[in-house]
Amino acid sequence: MTIEINGRAFSESPQPGQCLRTFLRELGHFGVKKGCDAGDCGACTVLLDGEPVHSCLIPAFRADGHAVTTIEGFAPEGDLHPMQQAFLDAQGFQCGFCTSGMILTCASLNQAQRQDLGASLKGNICRCTGYRSIEDALDGKSNVEDAGAGTAFGRSLPAPAGSRVVRGAERYTFDVALGGLLHIKMLRSPHPHAKIIAIDKSVALGVPGVHSVLTYEDVPDRLFSTARHEWDWMDPDDTRVLDNVVRFIGQKVAAVVAETEAAAEEGCRRLKVQYDILPDVIDPVAAIAPGAPVLHGDKTTEHRVANAARNIVAEIHGEFGDVAAALAQAAVSYEGHFTTQRVQHAALETHGGLAWVDADGILNVRSSTQVPFLTRRTLADLFDLPADKVRVFCERVGGGFGGKQEMFVEDILALAALKTGRPVKFELTREEQFIATSTRHPMQVTVKAGADWDGKLTALQLDVLSNTGAYGNHAGPVLFHSVGESLGVYICPNKKVDGVATYTNTVPSGAFRGYGLPQTLIAVEAAIDELAKQLGISPFEMRRRNIVKPDDPMRSPPESKYHDIQYGSYGLDQCLDLVERAMAADTPKTGLSADWLTGDGIALTMIDTVPPAGHFADCSIVLREDGGFELTVGTAEFGNGTSTVHRQIAASALATTVDRIFLRQSDTAHGGHDTGAYGSAGIFVAGNATQAAAEALADQLKQYAASLLGENPDACSLDNDATVCAGHRTPYALLAASAQSLGKTLSATGTSSGTPRSVAFNVQGFRVAVNKFTGELKILKSVQAADAGRVANPMQCRGQVEGGVAQALGAALYEEMVIDEGGRVTNAKFRDYHLASFADVPRTEVLFADTSDALGPMGAKSMSESPYNPVAAALGNAIADATGIRFTATPFKPDRLWPALHEKFG
Repeated sequence: MTIEINGRAFSESPQPGQCLRTFLRELGHFGVKKGCDAGDCGACTVLLDGEPVHSCLIPAFRADGHAVTTIEGFAPEGDLHPMQQAFLDAQGFQCGFCTSGMILTCASLNQAQRQDLGASLKGNICRCTGYRSIEDALDGKSNVEDAGAGTAFGRSLPAPAGSRVVRGAERYTFDVALGGLLHIKMLRSPHPHAKIIAIDKSVALGVPGVHSVLTYEDVPDRLFSTARHEWDWMDPDDTRVLDNVVRFIGQKVAAVVAETEAAAEEGCRRLKVQYDILPDVIDPVAAIAPGAPVLHGDKTTEHRVANAARNIVAEIHGEFGDVAAALAQAAVSYEGHFTTQRVQHAALETHGGLAWVDADGILNVRSSTQVPFLTRRTLADLFDLPADKVRVFCERVGGGFGGKQEMFVEDILALAALKTGRPVKFELTREEQFIATSTRHPMQVTVKAGADWDGKLTALQLDVLSNTGAYGNHAGPVLFHSVGESLGVYICPNKKVDGVATYTNTVPSGAFRGYGLPQTLIAVEAAIDELAKQLGISPFEMRRRNIVKPDDPMRSPPESKYHDIQYGSYGLDQCLDLVERAMAADTPKTGLSADWLTGDGIALTMIDTVPPAGHFADCSIVLREDGGFELTVGTAEFGNGTSTVHRQIAASALATTVDRIFLRQSDTAHGGHDTGAYGSAGIFVAGNATQAAAEALADQLKQYAASLLGENPDACSLDNDATVCAGHRTPYALLAASAQSLGKTLSATGTSSGTPRSVAFNVQGFRVAVNKFTGELKILKSVQAADAGRVANPMQCRGQVEGGVAQALGAALYEEMVIDEGGRVTNAKFRDYHLASFADVPRTEVLFADTSDALGPMGAKSMSESPYNPVAAALGNAIADATGIRFTATPFKPDRLWPALHEKFG
């Protein structure tokens, strides 16, 4: 077989049945990514004789005699193809995992195809951007700015990895070749609830290439949670690395470790497992009913399970005032029952990692994770290893959205590496992502609300039932968060909360962008609109009369034991004004017939900028010999933009330019600690640590330069690559050399504990059209205003808002994990799940409030999760305004809308 790859002839032969994608990656072309293995996402796109194809669908042998071009060979060595340059100029990426395939597809479009990008790009999915920046690349727009010394913060500077991303050279988890690598495949449970009586390994161990089979008999006898938080008490200890009881279809039963993935898969097929089938419960209401099958009967409150006998893993109850009396006396009231569905994170890079024990006896784990430091701590605890004998790190991560605030693969990787003494690889398939990791918590929410004739709220009540699935990772914190800021943003003398998170024999729920708030906001914001409608008050005015203002307490029952929330800045009033003005502007004529009903809807959200109970970050910065600066942070980059902003913070504090800041991140071997890139803490917490370190080094540079010249440090300043003291300029390289001659290093550290915390605000507005005879929905206008404090990088922050809106629209309109009555996920692939494609996503107008946060780094605050939160609620309100019908269950699919529309309009 002869195949030409990027202009070079190769004579290697693929394995029988091997697809072109895996063959190309084995040859070192790591720009060809794995996202779905089904031709659904386009991350594996290459050019075959100049035409874009999904290489996961092409048998490798069919490339014989043909020319293949991957992203690495798309332009001459050292150059960029015009489309690569266009994506770089527009910054048409966030995590960048889809970018190689997207560029190759975009570059192949002719003028006719460019006229219908929705159809032309339907085979390439981006989970991060919302597609506007990709369209900008195709339109030749540049979204980046330059910044002089000391002015980086607040400018739209490009991502430092941008050039490598568009070339396919940026390394993700599996973009490395390790010698002697073994592969792990899992046998998973076919039953929703069963006890394993015996596992016969003998036939599997006889499969050529199989090294070992690991079962519950081989793992530490310890309970833990896959959820990663700074404090273990936030989650229940209800999980084992491998268990002899399975509680959902897809749970790990045994790990087969072999020379090849094919051998490992064959080993899984040859395992013989004897199960004792146990009663199961799939429905959350049935799960907490008397007599329901019990999932974790051996757990107690010592394991932080609230009531195992009733399948209740966590609960929350509290009341301020007397809600029942207030509702009875209210001038107007509303009650509604709302349901939200399971949603998958669908990060294009699946969970997985590599692990090996090095010559120093250190267990190394290279993982697709948001939380390397917390993962190291748990691995050390589980396997009785000193912390300094475990290293966890990540390269660039291909999307997270909360799903990688878990430990789903690292424990198996560590077990296999320690047992075999060989490097091991464990990479989940897309199907495994759906059936065996985590989802957003589906919730049932009942809201009751009352107001007086002046439009002032008198009562707010939430009753929440959250389905945590088979295990309680994040169950309590998500439940508690869901009833926190959703009520705390409104002033009301009488508030009540009752919430329960229940186990069921279904795939576990976990951390997901928004962390519970989107599910309850649909109910709360609907209630605000319904009260306003009864009173004849506009939705904007109703909110203005009831939102918290600076100095107002932000209260939700029961009373919190954390009292460190402050108004670092306040821009909620501005956000309401900005959206109201934008919605009042004319919408282009649509030409819709009388069959279409139009309406407007808004919703607002408040979110704490840091999770409670402490979120920690360490940072160090050192002056290099060449006069640049090496900045080390623990937080991870997965499209959240932290690597860009940390350099901006450091460059501004040191009065230099970002090209002089060299970043190291997300590696426990670098020292220090970082709780993790979740809860929107990557900038607010870790950014404060970076600012503290950079400012400390700036002072040190001035003091050292002054000591060399006999000047007062107060007479010294920094100017890009030198100190200036009384008119004398000393280049940083000379300062570094001088310090080195004395055995010194000019360096500084910074730390942040995540307290006190601020609050961020967002307001979303939609104008929609609904076809009253078909249920079809069109979004005519989308606008979101955000109070992000001083915006660190306007281009990047706009992208976070657009991406959050796009992802939330998917959850509001069509994304839904379907679980049958037996507990099985029935749509465990992208083509059956409906991720938002280019054609699905409207362009959102993004507006920023003019504030500066007193608590955040250089006035900034978090803006990763909050744009997602008000979207479904605002859309529900717009649909209600258009149709006069309050739909209370997401997703708002046409077939779900049609019955009520048909009943009303015929």
